[in-house]
Amino acid sequence: METANLLASSGSDVDFMIHGVFSYELFGQTFWITTTHIAILIVMLLILVFAVAARIAISHASEYPTGFQNVVELVVEMLDKMVESSMGIHAKKFRNYIGTIFIFILISNISGLFGLRPPTADYGVTLPLGLITFALIQYNNIKYNKFGAFTDLFKPLPFLFPINLIGEIAVPFSLSLRLFGNVLSGTVMMSLIYSLLAKFAIGWPGILHIYFDVFSGAIQTYVFCMLTMVFITQKIPEES
Repeated sequence: METANLLASSGSDVDFMIHGVFSYELFGQTFWITTTHIAILIVMLLILVFAVAARIAISHASEYPTGFQNVVELVVEMLDKMVESSMGIHAKKFRNYIGTIFIFILISNISGLFGLRPPTADYGVTLPLGLITFALIQYNNIKYNKFGAFTDLFKPLPFLFPINLIGEIAVPFSLSLRLFGNVLSGTVMMSLIYSLLAKFAIGWPGILHIYFDVFSGAIQTYVFCMLTMVFITQKIPEES
């Protein structure tokens, strides 16, 4: 309460919340297009433009690549090596998915540099990412282990079933909350700095942007993708 009164008395405009941009009616219900939707659309357009440009560059590839073609090949090789180092012989099956979520999460995390509210600072974005990953994990679990995917919940002792079940169900929430919490904390910190120290926020906040948006954003992207690969690999028998 004291903090709220201090902010109000200082006249600072602290704003790190999600806002509605416009609403529309559908089937008698009101739906809102929020700042998160706009940010996701911009991120998707950026990825689409990059993908189209990469396709054009590769289709006209020369024997000695230069410029943008080098950038595309560098990104692809980096992602391939990351997936292969974690998933080994199974990398080819999952590199498209891992590469997609890596690029999406990374661009979403660093979008704060361009004045956007990072989409990943909205739990409505990170939770679906966690659920999609969870579905992929369990799909491969059942695909490779068949009925063993269910009997393993009773190992090593049957009475541990509730704990094992909670451990499985907790995966999408731990993935999504870790990403959401770290990105939101950076968003809140920068909003407070610009609001409370607006008169002194000249130049030096750029250093904090490098940490919160670039460094921390890249780390959280890597952690999310790495945990995804680890969880999937754990469900695939070594002999598969």
